[in-house]
Amino acid sequence: MQKPCSIEGAVDQVLTALDGPIRLGLPLGLGKPNQWVNALYARIKQLPERQLVIYTALCLGRPRAAAGLPRRLLEPFVERIYGDYPELDFLTDLQRDSLPANVRVEQFFLQPGSLLDSATTQQNYISSNYSHVARDLNDKGLNLIAQLVAQDPQRPEHFSLSCNPDITLDLLPLLEQRRAAGETILCLAQVHSALPYMTGDAEVPRRSFDLQVLEEDSSTLFSTPNMPVTLQDHCIGLHASALVRDGGTLQIGIGAMGDALTAALLARQADNQAYQALLDELRCTRHWKTEIDKTGAVQPFSQGLYGCSEMFVNGLLALVDAGIVRRPVYPELVLQRLASGGALDDQGMPLSVQALLDAGLAPQLDAQALCELQASGLLSDSIRWAEDCLLLADGQQLASDLRDARTQQVLQQHLGQARGGVVVHGGFFLGPNAFYQRLRELSTAQLQRFAMTGICFINELHHQEALKRLQRRDARFINTVFTMTLMGAGVADQLEDGRVLSGVGGQYNFVAQGHALQGARSILLLRSWRDANGKVSSNIVWDYAHATIPRHLRDMVVSEYGIADLRGKTDAEVIEALLNISDSRFQPGLIEQAQRAGKLPKDFRLDPRFADNLPERLQALQNRHPELFAEYPLGCDFDSEERDLLRALNWLKARLRFACALELATAVWRAPSPGEYGAHLQRMALAQPRGVRQRVQRRLLLAGLRASS
Repeated sequence: MQKPCSIEGAVDQVLTALDGPIRLGLPLGLGKPNQWVNALYARIKQLPERQLVIYTALCLGRPRAAAGLPRRLLEPFVERIYGDYPELDFLTDLQRDSLPANVRVEQFFLQPGSLLDSATTQQNYISSNYSHVARDLNDKGLNLIAQLVAQDPQRPEHFSLSCNPDITLDLLPLLEQRRAAGETILCLAQVHSALPYMTGDAEVPRRSFDLQVLEEDSSTLFSTPNMPVTLQDHCIGLHASALVRDGGTLQIGIGAMGDALTAALLARQADNQAYQALLDELRCTRHWKTEIDKTGAVQPFSQGLYGCSEMFVNGLLALVDAGIVRRPVYPELVLQRLASGGALDDQGMPLSVQALLDAGLAPQLDAQALCELQASGLLSDSIRWAEDCLLLADGQQLASDLRDARTQQVLQQHLGQARGGVVVHGGFFLGPNAFYQRLRELSTAQLQRFAMTGICFINELHHQEALKRLQRRDARFINTVFTMTLMGAGVADQLEDGRVLSGVGGQYNFVAQGHALQGARSILLLRSWRDANGKVSSNIVWDYAHATIPRHLRDMVVSEYGIADLRGKTDAEVIEALLNISDSRFQPGLIEQAQRAGKLPKDFRLDPRFADNLPERLQALQNRHPELFAEYPLGCDFDSEERDLLRALNWLKARLRFACALELATAVWRAPSPGEYGAHLQRMALAQPRGVRQRVQRRLLLAGLRASS
């Protein structure tokens, strides 16, 4: 690595070293060195003869709201949470479709819904499985990587890729091959002072980077505040939590449904009696007993789970802190076989010498086998090999056959903790500020339990397949979709008109693993209905113009109304299973469509047990047990007034349509006096309204506050 240079100096060096098009790869999400990228972008805009192509995903921008009450709530919150976070200048131009002619941005995953109206983005979107991105970018001739890293004064020869080893680790060996063939390829690092120093695979030699930016980035890390978990999401999470098997493997996606699942798992462990009672009232354990008995359980976790998720989400850390995610896995096949055979406890300590033998350890030790046991940490380094015997430090000699009773008795005192055990593998992380703070507070030993690594390790089975199959027992890959067809296809990334909402990411990878791994299941979470601009519609539809997950990979689907096990079912059985978890307002129309297509018999009748799948039934359940439906189960960045205001605005949004005009007018007419909500009005700068518009806004807000309190 060259001597660290300034931001502008690093731009100069890149422009000098790369005399053709600059093909820049930036990490997904948090790991982009925005300050340096902005400097490069500004320079390229002034050099129309130079070409810049940026390959990346999930470009993070501050949330924005429409004018009026939403903006009054959001803008002060954004200022407080995001502080001096440096926006990406090219993202601003993308949103306006105003990139200069010599710059192109290609992304394989978008901040959900943020670039639907950017023609430039939609035209330059790359549809690629997450695990194939490194290959695809290398094939495009990537010649520059720029990434935020962490540093540790105790590790002066290393950087940590911290939040984003995902693609970088997979790319580095590919780029080295091209360098060896004579190509010029640069890797640039900028240290961010707030990034936690993750070890293991995420720790790389400083020499892996050719350039280091001298200025350390100390700006606010971009965060994703926890949003309210609705009743609909809570019920989805409760159903899904009963499909997670103790001793198994868990992958969770980001968002409110993932938070709801985490909350349900926490309840399953902390207050199992109340949890099971709630499942019974929800009819989960009555209607879906067969699915639960076959796939999951409702008891507390005695063995614990292992987390394997492309995104290390806040919920996984909460599950670790609660002692639910605690099953360690190991990087060596021999060790993992012993762990999978039940010979090691949660801390990696052997239960006994006999337990190691029962789990498959070869009984006859030789010099090499002894060294391997000591390297793994299972046996004390003080033991030596001497002429077919084991020699202890005090001079005792033991038979080298571990079946020998005396050998077992003495070695029991010399057993040690297995090395390298981790409870979570993750490819990248992104979350609320409290999540970053929690990681920074952990000791080095605690952080070593979280293995940030390359995405191909997590999202694929090939390479170390035997090891992964042992680690990922009883895996539950739990992701979200926004639409399901009655024939079992899932939609998560693209609208019917072709516009990309987000991206496929790793969803296909995990669905495929759900089918490839013995005992594994893919579980898609779905809100059965939605309210968009005052129109209520079903998210379970007869057909859709696009599918993220094809119907031949259908497995399990969970809505707020229940569980549909679609694996191996006929088309008619799949349709019936999905009708059973759909909203009853739409069941007649869906049945008619399926019958018209000849996929259901003309005399089909819906099971009466599922004819009252209505929000009112779930609302009554919440009214009886409000304490079990926490609005922010994983913490909250909003203060108390902001939480009230957010509920009020959501209430207003749902009623700003003709059908609710009378209800809204009545609420506004009966709005409480301003003094009752003085702090809320002060927060929204409406304590002293000026003009008719602000007086109307205040009246609406007061009505919403009263109605939603």
